[in-house]
Amino acid sequence: MKAYELTVLVHPDLEMNIEPAISKVKSLIESNGGKITKETNEGKKKLAYEIRGQEFAVYYYYELELPAAAPAKISSVLNITDEALRYLLVAVDERKVKFEAKRRERKANRSEENEETSEEE
Repeated sequence: MKAYELTVLVHPDLEMNIEPAISKVKSLIESNGGKITKETNEGKKKLAYEIRGQEFAVYYYYELELPAAAPAKISSVLNITDEALRYLLVAVDERKVKFEAKRRERKANRSEENEETSEEE
């Protein structure tokens, strides 16, 4: 399975009762063999331009693991879903993830070395 990021802009009128719309997205992911590793409600934000006559949307961000055929199926369903104003489903660049992990590791090693030298003084 490959790592993906999904951002869904949910219709602002559903803000008070957003759970059915979110559960619809979750069931769509899981029914296609996907696994949600992280989910974040970014809240209601003003859009840069109107989408379907709406100036605001509720942003939901997901980090997913999906099998090869799932992104196309998920995209086709989200295209016709009324609850989702827009969505963006992108594959995570594995090279970037590895680079970020190495950078964090080097930074942690440097901070440990700095702590050791300050203790010795």
